[in-house]
Amino acid sequence: MISMGLGFNACSSDDPVDPNDDNPGQTPEVPETPAAPGALNLADYNNGSGIMMQAFYWDVEPRHQWWTTIDEKIAGWADAGVNRIWIPPASKGQSGGYSMGYDPSDYFDLGEYMQHGTLPTRFGTREELGDLINTAHANNIEVIADIVLNHNSGGGLEWNPYREKDTWTLFDEEHGNASGKFNRNYENFYPNSTSQYDDGSLFYEETNLDHNQEYVQNWLWKADYSVANYYKNEVGFDGWRFDYVLGFEPWVVKEWMDAVGGYAVAELWDGNPNVLEDYIEETGIAVFDFATFYKLDEALDRNDDLTILERHMVWQNYPEKAVTFTANHDTEKDPNEHNNISVENKMKAYAFILTHPGYPTIFYLDYENQNFQEDLKQLMLINNSLATGDVEILYVDNDEYVMKRSGDGTNPGLILYINNSSNTKRRNITTGWNNKKIMDYTYQTSYSPVTGDNGGVSIEAPGNSYSVYSIME
Repeated sequence: MISMGLGFNACSSDDPVDPNDDNPGQTPEVPETPAAPGALNLADYNNGSGIMMQAFYWDVEPRHQWWTTIDEKIAGWADAGVNRIWIPPASKGQSGGYSMGYDPSDYFDLGEYMQHGTLPTRFGTREELGDLINTAHANNIEVIADIVLNHNSGGGLEWNPYREKDTWTLFDEEHGNASGKFNRNYENFYPNSTSQYDDGSLFYEETNLDHNQEYVQNWLWKADYSVANYYKNEVGFDGWRFDYVLGFEPWVVKEWMDAVGGYAVAELWDGNPNVLEDYIEETGIAVFDFATFYKLDEALDRNDDLTILERHMVWQNYPEKAVTFTANHDTEKDPNEHNNISVENKMKAYAFILTHPGYPTIFYLDYENQNFQEDLKQLMLINNSLATGDVEILYVDNDEYVMKRSGDGTNPGLILYINNSSNTKRRNITTGWNNKKIMDYTYQTSYSPVTGDNGGVSIEAPGNSYSVYSIME
């Protein structure tokens, strides 16, 4: 600034005048240097996709306080892009204050009747559940109820003539059903006077509900007083996660949905995408995409071969019905290493599901992991913004996977680069972005090249990591 000032003071009216100067006697303007490109504001690119949070894990603590614990997290989840939360079965189970809800006893006891040694469920009281749902709705988040329809547990002992022995099949006000709603006995479970044994009875086979009976149908979904109508119209649930659908027929889910509606996803634990897609077609609801889960496990852990990610997954044919995930309450406690994705590969798996089509689910313990949280938040932001358009695999081998989302309209899309090797790698690709400076919006690498006239460029991913590139402003 000092040297510029000296220059200006040296000028005078006696100085020679350039005859070509349109403004004689005035200092010529110096062209401004163009501003360097900056990162896109991803909040300007809302694609409306959304994310579900699985808001629990096995044996959550502290007991009796879970509803209030996650109530306090709702606003933060909403800010991170979550539009649905899936909570555990809310009704009283046989294990009382220790029950995770998968041993349902009284469908209408949501923490308001003293039975099985407790008034609140493991998660809290009926009032606290209502407060949680109200908080979620105030933050534009839907609440998904986990529904266990095939097996019951915690009834009283009675003589069962069809099994010719005593069975724990008596559910009434004195025996595991204090609400007095949907009382049951041996006639409502397989086998009975109208139905033979159901081979889908993996759990509690002696108390496997017979959905063919009108009485059972009325209490579960058909009648105004049903479980489904009570949960939706009085408690405030917005949808359903159907537990262990291998234990009952698809028509049960279809009739439930025809009667009450809402969002729905089925737990059909099968890695065969054809089986999962058949279920979608039979019921019309979404499924957890176990095909993608197992492909990620095979590609990242088991076989160390990213070419597996080219294979058939549900999101390819049914992107709106494929609920993708990298972990859930069952996989995380499964001792079989082939039923879970290792910690060291977890973020690469999330990078995959949060950039590809499908409706991604975040597992509570992963989000609460401080080693993951900030990276997850950024991937969630990318999912809800740049993860748009057709999918094209630009390159794949054992160690590298490069995928492009084409974008849509003014949305530029993205390019995902997963590197499964221990060394930083670069890959030459054609982007479709001509003469654009690009950057990694996950901040895994600072390498920020400029594409050529034909969109060609070299992109980078650190060892055992990933990057997600898009254009800069």
